[in-house]
Amino acid sequence: MLRARALHRFVGLRGRSTLISHFHTSCTCWSARKISKTFKLADIGEGITECEVIRWSVQPAATIQAFDALCEVQSDKASVEITSPFDGVVKELLVKEGEVAKVGSGLCIIEVDEEVAAELEESSPTTPPPHQEQEAARRGESTPPSQVEPEHTQKLPRKGNPHPLDPNVQERSDTLNSPVLGGNQANVFAAPSVRHFARHKGVDLSKLAPGSGKSGRITKEDVENHLSGNRAAPQPSSSKPCPEGNADAGQDVLVELGRTRYGMWKAMVKSLEIPHFGYSTSLDLTSLHEMLPTLNSHIPSHYLPPPSTPQAPPAVSPSSFYALPPPPQTPSSGQYSKLTYLPILLKTLSKAMAEWPIFRSSITPTSEFSSDKPTLTLRPNADISVALSTPTGLYTPTLQRVNTHSVYSLASQLKHISHLGRQTPCALTPAEMPKRGGTVTVSNIGGIGDGEGASPVLVPGAGVAIVAIGRAKWVWDVNRGDGSGERRLKVSVSWSADHRVVEGAELVAFVESWRSWVENPQRLIAEGV
Repeated sequence: MLRARALHRFVGLRGRSTLISHFHTSCTCWSARKISKTFKLADIGEGITECEVIRWSVQPAATIQAFDALCEVQSDKASVEITSPFDGVVKELLVKEGEVAKVGSGLCIIEVDEEVAAELEESSPTTPPPHQEQEAARRGESTPPSQVEPEHTQKLPRKGNPHPLDPNVQERSDTLNSPVLGGNQANVFAAPSVRHFARHKGVDLSKLAPGSGKSGRITKEDVENHLSGNRAAPQPSSSKPCPEGNADAGQDVLVELGRTRYGMWKAMVKSLEIPHFGYSTSLDLTSLHEMLPTLNSHIPSHYLPPPSTPQAPPAVSPSSFYALPPPPQTPSSGQYSKLTYLPILLKTLSKAMAEWPIFRSSITPTSEFSSDKPTLTLRPNADISVALSTPTGLYTPTLQRVNTHSVYSLASQLKHISHLGRQTPCALTPAEMPKRGGTVTVSNIGGIGDGEGASPVLVPGAGVAIVAIGRAKWVWDVNRGDGSGERRLKVSVSWSADHRVVEGAELVAFVESWRSWVENPQRLIAEGV
């Protein structure tokens, strides 16, 4: 009887017949199986607890490889591109564009190929002591394949430390804290992935045998059915507000602050730590207004929108002698056909900042310079931030090295960042919102209201001063020695400065320096602009 059984087993192995199923405890046959992995948002540092998904680079059913771009997320400080830690197929996107995801929550579900045992061996694999696993995890080492279940082994072998965004790293740490069940589980018929799932959920598989699968195999559905039978269905949360369509007209509705608006909340609370010094005045734009038609008629062609009808090449071209380099590429969102006052005001402001180094300075973060006294970092160029109101909240993108750009270039940059900021979701990137913003912030409120003054608020990290620019208006100016009047175009400006750094007299003198550039724009010609 023993000889016949051994011969039967030998023939089964050589012929690879289905009769091998009768000896499921005596051999191992490997086959490819699809395993769904939930890709989680990892901690990207700097104390960030949530991010907004601004753009998905993949769609469901897309085939991806390791380190392919999955999505782009944006925090309070910058946007970050998230890549995939493994090969697979995207099955589902768990977070929509524009929604906020918490650190540790799922972003998408990826189906990967994993080599699993089609037949489970008689004895369970050897597992190292928990303290050894924890020590190896702290050192960034992986457990040898012979000491873990096949589910923990990727199809492509890893080298060195695991991918920082691999959710399996968190799964391994969760496994260390899972309860150790009785030894009866070694004899149950279940795949390693089902064992891992049951161990993670705290379910004793020996109580579920035989399972609903082939030959009594316990499946994941058996574990899930067991969990649903022992646990009550989750009750709907009473803290969530009712949908607007079902709410009564007189019922209060709780509205949670969005990520950007909550960031403004925290920044404005911090602004109370800064002593402000304010100064308001008006600038005469009459001379600029007279120059504007001439500037508009000479906008470089690469900043203009393409003509509706193709233009014939000129009869005489400078390139007939020597091929000139092509003009810089301007995105369509940065093209315009008419200048406004704002880029000229920014250019003249950069001239005043060149004369007053204190307004090209920023407070040095304490982590970057160890000293008992605060220090200032003086920059060689004028970096100016621009307050931008968008559908998702308030942003302050930065125009870097304003003093090195022409008025036409600044107008193109302003139009481009305005286009990016008004996209839903917001399309501003770290290129427009660097970690180190401008030393002076400009808020152009004249396009919204016709007020005479404002009290702009300076927040930590926003430089040493901020100015709110009102609406340009024609007024009858009678401030003359003989009492005569004259019609002039004027705009109100309201300043706030960090009084810890800037003296009141310095702010007033700086604004007067700016005035001399604005009201005498001919100076720009002498400066070679």
